[in-house]
Amino acid sequence: MEGYGPQLPTLPQVPQVPRYPMQQDQQQAQQGGLEWIPGATTVGVVFNCGVLLAAEKRVTYGYFVMSKGGKKVFKVTDRIGVACAGLIGDMQILAKEMEAQANLFSMDTGRPISVRAAAKLMANVLFNRRYAPLITQTIVAGLDEEGPSLFVLDILGSLIPDKYTVVGSGTEIAIGVIEEGYKATMSAKEAKDLVMRAIKSAISRDAMSGDGIDFLTVTKEGITEESIKF
Repeated sequence: MEGYGPQLPTLPQVPQVPRYPMQQDQQQAQQGGLEWIPGATTVGVVFNCGVLLAAEKRVTYGYFVMSKGGKKVFKVTDRIGVACAGLIGDMQILAKEMEAQANLFSMDTGRPISVRAAAKLMANVLFNRRYAPLITQTIVAGLDEEGPSLFVLDILGSLIPDKYTVVGSGTEIAIGVIEEGYKATMSAKEAKDLVMRAIKSAISRDAMSGDGIDFLTVTKEGITEESIKF
């Protein structure tokens, strides 16, 4: 209402700062260094009497191959393994913490930790680190009294059970091969052949994946690890 009460002072106009296009933002973020986002092709499948985790071995920093012998598949207990795609340091920290927590659980309760409990524990660790996240996508798989099971987790700890999954930069290529050939009644050899085909397909098109495959197989007989180079 005009003329009612004291008049408020007029605020000066704040000049508008022009926004840069997305491409310029990305170029500025990359000035002085390479794009740091790492690549990977990491696969997990459940077969008729166990689970199989596998990942290729290339470690990249932008367009530069840092290593041809990186390890992205880790044993946590005698019946549980984890496989990751992301920063190698974050993978190693997460795997070591999970191994320690699983051992503490076994000592406290007198029984081995279940796959579901291990996956939930990892989800809690990732969620608690959400403000300073571990840059990794993770697959937890193993064998317990409930049978073979597999869980996939994102960077914030979302927990999704599944029969097969792929994470990393080669996902779009590898998942098509897995879906086309997957059967729940597969043997360990059939699962390994399918996973190898999927990862090789991803390697042929994804520049950030390559240089070999690490396998971790969990059955009633225990865990077996194998590595091939190519």
